[in-house]
Amino acid sequence: MGKVMINNTNGKEDVERATLAFVVANAALTSGQEATVLLTVNGTWVATKGYTAGLQADGFAPLADVVTQFVTNGGTIWVCGACAKPRAITADMLVDGASLVGAATAVEAMVNGAQTLSF
Repeated sequence: MGKVMINNTNGKEDVERATLAFVVANAALTSGQEATVLLTVNGTWVATKGYTAGLQADGFAPLADVVTQFVTNGGTIWVCGACAKPRAITADMLVDGASLVGAATAVEAMVNGAQTLSF
């Protein structure tokens, strides 16, 4: 099984990119890969409860649905702790399946062979 880590830096300001990150992550899971979505900068908001409600890019399923599908199918959501701090995002604000991580966690995943893609 391969490992994929997809970085998303986008939230409401670019719903298409935020959605695409999870569409690709879901495709990775479907193809038997281990998938993690790393949310950084404004992307950190995507993992907060209620944030994705009503967000949908043209031609895509609602963002809330693709995020839920990802977690339900065994995907992991990492929220950059350094990015969450200035946004006052805390662990209790996160959706199920998401956790705050430090930079060392992401670096370790890359060093251990995770293929990366950014949106």
